[in-house]
Amino acid sequence: MRIFTLICLFVFSYLNLQAQQKTLQLEDYPKWSRIISPEVSPTGDWFAYSLRPNGSDDTLHIMSVADRSIIRVPNGSRPAFSKKGNYVAYFTRPLEEEAEKLKKAKKPIEQKAHVRKLSGDTEYSIANAASMAFSNDGKFWAVLKKKPEGAKGADLILYDLQKEQAMSIGNVSEFAFNQKSSHLAYLVDAEDQIGNGVYLLSLSSKSTDLLDASKASYQSLTWDDQNAKKEEYEEKGNQLAVLRGNKVDTLWQQPNDLLVFYNLDMETKMATLDSKSSGFPADFVISDKETLFFSEDGKSIFFGIKEQEEKIKMSKDTIANVDVWHWKDPYIQSVQIVRANRNKNFTYQSVYHFQNDVFKQLADEEMRTVLDSKHPKYRLGRDETPYISDVNWGVSPADFYRVDITSGDKKLIEKEVKRPLGFSPDGRYYLYQKDTALMVYDFDTEEITDVSSKAPLVFMDLEHPYPHEKPPYGVAGWTKDGKHVIVNHKYDLWHLALDGSSAENITKIGDAEEIRFRLVQLDPNQEWVDTDQALLLSAYGEWTKKEGFYELEVGKSPKPLVYEDWSYGNPMKAEESDRVFFTKQTFENFPDYYVANTVFKSQQRITDANPQQAEYAWGTRKLIDFTDSRGNKLQGTLTLPAGYEEGKAYPTIMYFYEKMSNRHHQYSMPVYDDRPHFSTYASNGYLIFMPDIVFDEGRPGTSSLDVITSAAKELIKLGYADADRIGLQGHSWGGYQTSFILTQTDMFRCIVTGAPPTNLESFYNNIYGSSGTVHHGIMEIGQVRMGRDVTPWTHREDYQRENPMHHVPNIKTPFMILHGTDDGAVDWSQGLELFNAARRNGKEVIFLSYPKEGHHLANEANQKDFQRRMKAYFDHYLLDKPAPKWMIEGVPHLEKQYERAD
Repeated sequence: MRIFTLICLFVFSYLNLQAQQKTLQLEDYPKWSRIISPEVSPTGDWFAYSLRPNGSDDTLHIMSVADRSIIRVPNGSRPAFSKKGNYVAYFTRPLEEEAEKLKKAKKPIEQKAHVRKLSGDTEYSIANAASMAFSNDGKFWAVLKKKPEGAKGADLILYDLQKEQAMSIGNVSEFAFNQKSSHLAYLVDAEDQIGNGVYLLSLSSKSTDLLDASKASYQSLTWDDQNAKKEEYEEKGNQLAVLRGNKVDTLWQQPNDLLVFYNLDMETKMATLDSKSSGFPADFVISDKETLFFSEDGKSIFFGIKEQEEKIKMSKDTIANVDVWHWKDPYIQSVQIVRANRNKNFTYQSVYHFQNDVFKQLADEEMRTVLDSKHPKYRLGRDETPYISDVNWGVSPADFYRVDITSGDKKLIEKEVKRPLGFSPDGRYYLYQKDTALMVYDFDTEEITDVSSKAPLVFMDLEHPYPHEKPPYGVAGWTKDGKHVIVNHKYDLWHLALDGSSAENITKIGDAEEIRFRLVQLDPNQEWVDTDQALLLSAYGEWTKKEGFYELEVGKSPKPLVYEDWSYGNPMKAEESDRVFFTKQTFENFPDYYVANTVFKSQQRITDANPQQAEYAWGTRKLIDFTDSRGNKLQGTLTLPAGYEEGKAYPTIMYFYEKMSNRHHQYSMPVYDDRPHFSTYASNGYLIFMPDIVFDEGRPGTSSLDVITSAAKELIKLGYADADRIGLQGHSWGGYQTSFILTQTDMFRCIVTGAPPTNLESFYNNIYGSSGTVHHGIMEIGQVRMGRDVTPWTHREDYQRENPMHHVPNIKTPFMILHGTDDGAVDWSQGLELFNAARRNGKEVIFLSYPKEGHHLANEANQKDFQRRMKAYFDHYLLDKPAPKWMIEGVPHLEKQYERAD
């Protein structure tokens, strides 16, 4: 009896709580916050992050992990911990309301830099800050102030954290600590160029050495240890490189000298390269448009060179403004226009062996890309020119060359490589896919080895959905013994010998249990995989959607550390402790941060970004398996409404793109954008279903129609969906699918389509505004999947069959279109074509056109507007709520509120 009473009390309390919960509305969205900019202190004792509410100012949180005490900083950003973990630095800006006042008053909106001692409340602040950095030994903090208007340099403040003393250095344009914290290098750029030069300040004695001075501008300050590992700090940090030069009014490019200072820890030496040096190409300059970087062995410096051109004074009023589109152009004019700045700033990679005073140009007009590595002698060159094509989509074929950085000579490795996979950490090997095999090139021996030959399978993703060369699953890592590479397959990891002698499945159980294993490296500085140590793996259940982490001892089966019905984010490990920080989320649980040890035991949640969620009715999720008429076994994630009653059929919205079931545990964050938020719709009594879609080549629309109608029938059969109250929503590629389905069936009550490609024939010859590329690639071998060389002229019937515009007279369903006039992916005219055709045929259609908006709405007022209109549209057709006036009568242009605003 007592147990029965307790159960009754529990049920009563649960139902009472549900009755008290509010339904989520757009007006509630400002209560929700996202976590951004997470940072972990090296010791793991402190955790910093910002909460960003919808439409409001950030608040930086600096948390003590031990006692959860929090320092809150209004509008704080970009937190950084000192390497000792005893200080935190961050920036602050005025709050939005104050910033708006300053903006209206035409006053500067200044940024402050702050450093705070974590063991107390000591804080030091610097106004008008531009950038900041800690020295690695944790003794110094440097802040470069913003340049005064018209000035070239600014004050650099060097703050001694132990002595709490600051020194100021004037007219600084750039600064950088070396990694071992022995020196601070900086460049002076004064108004009259007096005192300009390269300076080196000893952090122990505070003495300053002038390395070079001239009436010139200095830039691109670079230490030789900027990418060094911790164990290399002491042996590096003794070399610097800079550019020195002055602009010439009659020339487009600034002539520069490259200065390299070495032996800084002994008797400093300087090497200089200029455009008159031996072997330097005529009419070229050392360019300031490319960064400088040292070779791994510190013997060479890499940089870019560029053609010099004289300026010719011309009046634009006397010159025709015409773009000549020519059929022989390698790249269509629209691509050239979009890439104009990139091409204008393009440089040819070169190298200076400064101790021998030898210059070599590496890249050339055909082989424009040279990939960096740690190999002491060779690099990889890419020549894409033979394969430039409007139909390339998702692949960039290139011929590969071995480039000798000592002689500048190049030697062909392989022709037409479409799927590169990258260097070994030491640069000796390069892995790539050729046909169905994984090939390794050895730069030392020039041998090419098929490292996948002993495997009983191919490492191509044969389920890749697009009709071009299937990609590999990727590289997990290169082993510490230098003899193997670990590569991914669909579920398992394989250990491949670089000499091709063996191939071993080291995770063993992935295929059998349909769990996808991937290697996790907690130390970002760890370049090699030590297979003698236990490896950490992430795990994802293909059909269960469970996630977590396993431990693998190579030679044994992996063992679960944690594996559950949650979605895990990438873990961040504290550098000097065994603490890891990570997010966990489900549809019902916001991705807050948790802390645990490196085997994910004793998990503790340390953030609570959205406690107000408990006040609102929230849905739940379950997985639904179904089969389409082609026999494809598919899955989708179904969001059940708050207070779901078993056996009751609900109004339903289906939202889809391609594969969606992997979002099963994704939290539905109420934010301003142009998508339906499942948390809101579930709170208001809707079911939402996101199914996976499998497409047949040449049948993108009919494939989607098959899946969506099959999924809808399954939901009706299972008693979830009200057959008379199902709506569809899709955006972009989902917009194409919704537009096509609209013309094929009347089983859906209403449809909302966003940024949709609606006319496959006109879309085929249109361009991406954002990239300038023509749509031939995406149509044939990309997302639309019509098939290589399948064009509107060779296969007109196929295009008409899959073209929504061809079937407009068949439309029986009311629908609404969203499109931004400046869409850089799907031209606005596509939405307009469907509207005009439907209007001419007397169909019930509304077109929401947002001026100056792109592929997704970016303006917050527009985002809110669309959210309101979309929900009102679904509420009317699926919940029988009254239609607002704009749905019935439209909105005359001069009655727009925007047009009436003062």
